[in-house]
Amino acid sequence: MAKGNKRKKVLVTLVAVIAVLLIVLFAASEYMLSFALKPTKNKGRNYPKELAVMKGRYPWIAGWADSLQRVKAVRDTFVVASDGDRHHALLIGAPRKTSETAVIVPGYTDCAIDMLQIGYIYNKVMGMNIVIPDLHANGKSDGDAMQMGWKDRKDVLQWIDIADSLYRDSTCHARIVVHGQSMGAATVMNVSGEKTPPSVKCFVEDCGYSSAWDEFSYELKGLFGLPDVPLLYSASALCKLRYGWSFGEASPLKQVAKCRKPMLFIHGGGDTFVPTRMVFPLYKAKPAPKYLVVFPRSAHARSYCDHRKAYEQRILSFVGKYISS
Repeated sequence: MAKGNKRKKVLVTLVAVIAVLLIVLFAASEYMLSFALKPTKNKGRNYPKELAVMKGRYPWIAGWADSLQRVKAVRDTFVVASDGDRHHALLIGAPRKTSETAVIVPGYTDCAIDMLQIGYIYNKVMGMNIVIPDLHANGKSDGDAMQMGWKDRKDVLQWIDIADSLYRDSTCHARIVVHGQSMGAATVMNVSGEKTPPSVKCFVEDCGYSSAWDEFSYELKGLFGLPDVPLLYSASALCKLRYGWSFGEASPLKQVAKCRKPMLFIHGGGDTFVPTRMVFPLYKAKPAPKYLVVFPRSAHARSYCDHRKAYEQRILSFVGKYISS
């Protein structure tokens, strides 16, 4: 009888310990999802304030940005996504009528204004129309949690269709380049693996990660000193249950392997947020035509700021080669 009671106590204790561990793991997974997908910076952005910041950071765009405001060339547009949320984008027409258009995708917690420096290249330097969407849960777009570029690929495809309908020429199609930075670059790579319309001629990805899993694993170790097991697995499962996607399936690496259209890969040689090493397996996985440039010593999303002329020349050379094909 005493032995039976002892075993029962051990079993109860074991069950209690397991229950506590599961509760702690669930709480940690909740925290990770909130920390990663719901940062406070990504909503309620002050666009005029953000514009002032961008003009200070990239002073050469100031005159162009001011001229756009004077002639009221910047158009706010909202569309209803497939999930019923309203998504926002900035539309800026070319100085002269053209079907050449850039769809420019912002990065993690960024809004459309944060991509005006890239917009400058396409609109001011190259004379193209530009469409800059706010991704889900960023800027003025609806949503309660970011999608790390995975479900966002469907939203960008919708903006591509809108750009195609707005700027098409006598061939009934626009000629579109899709350019993204950071999480926006991951989104662009995810888009590239889908069936895209003939209007999409090429892609540019700047400092995108190989997968949401790889990026979260890197950050989990760097910020908290934790391994993948068990937190990354439990957080990914919770993300799948709550938002309909897992960290592993959000994989630009798998998507670029399906892309047959031209892509330019850009990365900073000093990137420690999305480490530079991630670009090499991405480039290897992508079938030709493909091009790669690593800008020496540049930190995350700083390649254009550090190497303005060389960056612009790379874009002009690559996009100029394919946009009219």
